[in-house]
Amino acid sequence: MTDRVTPEVRSRIMSKIRSRNTGPELLVFRELSRHGIRFRRHYRPIPGTPDLAQPSRRIAVFIDGSFWHGYRYPLWRHKLPSQFWRDKIERNRLRDRRNFARLRRQGWLVLRVWEHQLKRRPDACFERLIRVMRHRPHALTIHLPRSRHPTVLETSSVVRDNLKR
Repeated sequence: MTDRVTPEVRSRIMSKIRSRNTGPELLVFRELSRHGIRFRRHYRPIPGTPDLAQPSRRIAVFIDGSFWHGYRYPLWRHKLPSQFWRDKIERNRLRDRRNFARLRRQGWLVLRVWEHQLKRRPDACFERLIRVMRHRPHALTIHLPRSRHPTVLETSSVVRDNLKR
């Protein structure tokens, strides 16, 4: 099937598609910041470079476009005009599955926010993210029995709590 626009127009259209700081990402970044949630953008040290992460709580969030990452892909796969696009989306889905599995094996909680979810019910998406990012315990916290003299293994928040008592 041939393209409906000229190669120059298609090139201009495709050049506007960004991989970082997309509209949905910026919307999520702004809302989380407004609620005082601290996070790292485009966190490279872990597989998949999540769009935002809380390393101390081991939370990775991916904000994905429904087309590029193949939301419900089997339902609309047959509508794609060429094998190129089928292969591309299938590779993206495979890469996502592998990265998510790696992160989970390393103890990360992986959250995925779809672009269409943000458009339809942004408040529900924000509420879910805020709830998880505020209430998941820090990954480095080691809860030991209370004692008057904290051990070296305890994290600073646990040490602070024990010293107050």
